[in-house]
Amino acid sequence: MKNNSLKDLGEVKLIKIIEEKILERTGKALIRDDTFFFKLIKENNQKTIIFNTDMFVSTTDAPKQMSYYQMGRKAVLMNLSDLIVKGIKPKGIFISLGLPEDMELSNFIELLEGIIDYCKKWNLDYLGGDFNKTHEIIINPTIFGFSDPLNIIYRKGIQAGDFLVANSKFGLTGVGFNILLNKKENLNKFNAYKRAINSVLKPQDIGLEGLQLAEKNLATSSIDSSDGLAKSLRDLMISNNYIGFEIELNDNLIDREALKYSEEFKVPLEKIIFEGGEEFIHLFTIKPDNFKLVQSTIKESGGKIFKIGRAIPEEKIFIIKSSKRIEIKIKGYEHFN
Repeated sequence: MKNNSLKDLGEVKLIKIIEEKILERTGKALIRDDTFFFKLIKENNQKTIIFNTDMFVSTTDAPKQMSYYQMGRKAVLMNLSDLIVKGIKPKGIFISLGLPEDMELSNFIELLEGIIDYCKKWNLDYLGGDFNKTHEIIINPTIFGFSDPLNIIYRKGIQAGDFLVANSKFGLTGVGFNILLNKKENLNKFNAYKRAINSVLKPQDIGLEGLQLAEKNLATSSIDSSDGLAKSLRDLMISNNYIGFEIELNDNLIDREALKYSEEFKVPLEKIIFEGGEEFIHLFTIKPDNFKLVQSTIKESGGKIFKIGRAIPEEKIFIIKSSKRIEIKIKGYEHFN
């Protein structure tokens, strides 16, 4: 295929390429219509359709080392994460694209393959979307799934004393972003931190813990940590009056590469852990009496769960460090700041 720019090809040919690529990689034909039609079968129970949209913008979401394939994959993953953490199995996705007119066709194909392959991994129906000419790459998915509303894990529902748990350890992306954005040396000099670098360029696959906890109604709240641990905890506090958190700064919370990097490069560990962002780690609160059942349920399914703290009846966030209780003021990532 000749490596033209998108401007050379035009909209009609690009739509044809998208259709052909979806059929080639999934075996499913793209539905050609102005709206979508999805059959929902009710079996004497109520079903709710749940939507999520999270925009990927290349200037803020893609370090220069990220490939086009990785951009496409990440755009789907970041939307999937927000549904899975609520206990909702995703069913379909629309994707609107904003693309520079001088983008080469080969790069567009690579981007598209990253999108389609990750949709296929989750058996997610790619139902179409829209695209337009922009100055940078913008990928704007809208993802949906169906659930009994009684099984959705909302942000609200925490009680003081609930355990705070996570399905992975924190700090890898904090290290990865610190290297990719601040270090000008060859990345080969940071071979000891490959997991951290890859956590940014190719985020780890999303765990299924949210689906398992929702099925048995074992979580009192949940949130995806894509804006960083500090911001996620504060978002939970907004939804739950008179609730704060006490976080244990130990091996359950901290990834070993984060601890090593903090010591080697004198970067504050709290900054790496609480401000990292884009980790797509899932946070849940659990009633203490259910914790052993949660552990066994998650272990049986091959998942992971780490107790990292507890909810407290005080609207503050504390860390327990060297047997001392210290309040943290970190806010986490916010757009336009």
